[in-house]
Amino acid sequence: MSLFIRPRRLPDTTEGGADRGDDPAAPEETAGSTPSVVTPPGWFGWRHRWPRTARGVTAGTTVLAGALVLFALLVPNRVERLDVSAFVRLPAEGVLLATLLLALPSRWRRIAAVVSGVLLGLLTVLKFVDMGFHQVLARPFDLVLDWILLDDATDFVRESFGRGGQVLAVVGVIALFVALLVLMTLATVRLTNLMVRHRPVAVRTTLVLGVAWITCVTLGVQVTGVPVATKGTAEMLGNRVEQVRAGLRDARVFEKEAAVDAFAKTPPDRLLTGLRGKDVLFTFIESYGRVAIDDPAMAGPFDAALEDGTRRLEDAGFASRSGWLKSPVTGAGSWLAHSTFLSGLWIKNQQRYRSLTTSDRMTLTNYFRKTGDWRTVGIVPGVRRAWPEGEFFGLDHIYDSEHLGYHGPYFSWTPVPDQFSLEAFERLEHGRKDREPIMAEIILASSHNPWSPIARMIDWDDLGDGSVFHGIKKEGTDPKEVWKDPEKVRTEYRRAVEYSLRSLTEWVERYGDENTVLVFLGDHQPVPTVTAGSTSRDVPVTIVAKDPKVLDRVAGWNWTDGLKPASDAPRWAMDEFRDRFMTAYGPRGGGSAAPAP
Repeated sequence: MSLFIRPRRLPDTTEGGADRGDDPAAPEETAGSTPSVVTPPGWFGWRHRWPRTARGVTAGTTVLAGALVLFALLVPNRVERLDVSAFVRLPAEGVLLATLLLALPSRWRRIAAVVSGVLLGLLTVLKFVDMGFHQVLARPFDLVLDWILLDDATDFVRESFGRGGQVLAVVGVIALFVALLVLMTLATVRLTNLMVRHRPVAVRTTLVLGVAWITCVTLGVQVTGVPVATKGTAEMLGNRVEQVRAGLRDARVFEKEAAVDAFAKTPPDRLLTGLRGKDVLFTFIESYGRVAIDDPAMAGPFDAALEDGTRRLEDAGFASRSGWLKSPVTGAGSWLAHSTFLSGLWIKNQQRYRSLTTSDRMTLTNYFRKTGDWRTVGIVPGVRRAWPEGEFFGLDHIYDSEHLGYHGPYFSWTPVPDQFSLEAFERLEHGRKDREPIMAEIILASSHNPWSPIARMIDWDDLGDGSVFHGIKKEGTDPKEVWKDPEKVRTEYRRAVEYSLRSLTEWVERYGDENTVLVFLGDHQPVPTVTAGSTSRDVPVTIVAKDPKVLDRVAGWNWTDGLKPASDAPRWAMDEFRDRFMTAYGPRGGGSAAPAP
């Protein structure tokens, strides 16, 4: 006799009237034992109560898992490429991943599914980060050198949109990162289980998709100009691997470049002899790029501003010459452009910047200091914390945002309006009696992104301690509203650069004299929202002086008269300027277009 007694099936009297005895999943009970508690299928038995809904949810979840994996494989890493055609493609990586998961034994398949899900999540995060970098820097994220920029990005958000905006942005990024990793892993595991349960169908489908991919590649099949068969993700990862290798090689290349300096052995009394007794001001206008001059939407009003500046300077007895420099960066990275201009080396990434600032390379400012004939100072209102690199650049004294005497408001990122920075330079250094000649590096930051709100020019005698700018800021635009419309962004950008330019030309009118030599330039082009697809990295550069002998020395440069460089004016790489400038104003200068050996 059997020791197990199967109870007679009785109708279920619970709500819904389902017959529990018909459930094949119900366990058998032994005689004399306490009936086991059966956990209903699904959460709280909902799958049992609503089977159709359960099947719909299962199917929908599977579809969402497939869509999520396809999204990871197909989403581009640039915002301008986000359109329907980007997702109507067949990814080779998806076919290969499916083949791998079907071929692996059970244990290794589970591990591979989890690892693949995590990697797909990280890949998606990298693509999103790339989108941000392309929007600001017009290049992808560097896996080796760009981590420091993430900290700068959080500082930028705080200074532009407040502490609350910074916290929300950081929390949102972290939440998105975790969600992508978790959801992508769950999606990959779910699809893997589905393929295993339906192996014959999965194998046939994978084979068909593989043949379709090869056929589309062979025939060059396209949809709206976009190839149907793609291996974009593999190519992107391959490019990143090569990027890392190039970064590692670049350190050795840069070391060799930095060891060459045409003026390293020049005696101090033979350096910059053509500028002795002059006040030489190297001034960077933030984001002042070629787009401000060439773009048809900006050219009219900005040309008028340049013409007005040229006329005002001429009326004050000054002449000017202008050309073009190619910056190593675009969109952001001002410190890389500044160090390129001053060092005569192409500082295109953070690794080169760190190598430069820990070396004994002589910069343009260092050479002025080496002569012993100039006091070297820095007006750097964008610096709000310790800046040890200041000593490397050969500056005797640095005035940051805390030491300019400013008690007004920030204008988004900009701590001090340009007009006040220049007035502070006059008060603290240039206007002092019985002083020695000055070489100054001046950073004008009012044209720094996000260009809203913008300060406006006021009477120089009314600047005071800057408190007057509280009312001016209230009159300005709201950056959150401006950035909803690219055309508004472009308009505010133009107005910001015009303000910086006006501040500088009025300062020269008011305080310049026969010993003033001003060199001003843009550090890089603005973000792609403003450049609207332009790949140019050109920035204007101008020399202003009252003494005609100063400009006679650069006559051979063939620069354009006035503040606006002609479209065909000479265009140099920014790292060429240091040696050309030192040659022109050295003992053998006088128009040479190339550095002395």
